[in-house]
Amino acid sequence: MKILAIDTATEACSVALNTGDAVVSRFEICPQQHSQRLLPMLDEVLKDAGLVLADLDLLAFGRGPGSFTGVRIATGMIQGLSLGSGLKVAGVSTLAAMAQQAVISKQATWVVCATDARMGEVYFAMYKSGNGLLSEVIAEQVCPPEAAVELINEAIAANQGEAIGEFEPVGTGWQAYPALKALLSEDHEVSIEFPDAVYMLPLAEQLANKGDVQVASEVKPVYLRDKVTWKKLPGRE
Repeated sequence: MKILAIDTATEACSVALNTGDAVVSRFEICPQQHSQRLLPMLDEVLKDAGLVLADLDLLAFGRGPGSFTGVRIATGMIQGLSLGSGLKVAGVSTLAAMAQQAVISKQATWVVCATDARMGEVYFAMYKSGNGLLSEVIAEQVCPPEAAVELINEAIAANQGEAIGEFEPVGTGWQAYPALKALLSEDHEVSIEFPDAVYMLPLAEQLANKGDVQVASEVKPVYLRDKVTWKKLPGRE
């Protein structure tokens, strides 16, 4: 399946294209430059693959959670691409994308996502990998890091027969909040901090196989947090 995925929900901006034979991608850390970089990256990926939108089977985007402005940029872009091409869209969780990366690159079974949501909160979820599929153990939510720690400990206690205590942490929240950092050993480095569109591709295909896709007018972002509570901080979108 030929799938084009984009993500601008965090400080990272990424585009990935599965041609059916290979994956062509771009990934940049470019805070507050997503609107300037996304279209050139998109053009580069299509050009490198030798494809145009009409050749594709599906569009995908990081639906959130993440920065309000960033999520809106990807949502608007994917709606425009869908309207112009008639292609359907799969909205992929940014947290699930990071978990998928941990499964593929680190052979992780249990993954805990905690991304700094600012205002003393994290975007949080726990996933388990099995039979090539990613399942949600703790639903994505926005909560204080202390609440996330409680949920992690409860999950560990409820799954004593499995190596859940050896989970892979992903996201910026682990370094941002002492309560979460305290769960990690001193030498445990959090190497996956931002979602990458490359890892949205298999998740988008799974959604398409289940019929969980939308036309342009149905595409919606997922913020998890009511916009009126959002406080813009320096250097953040």
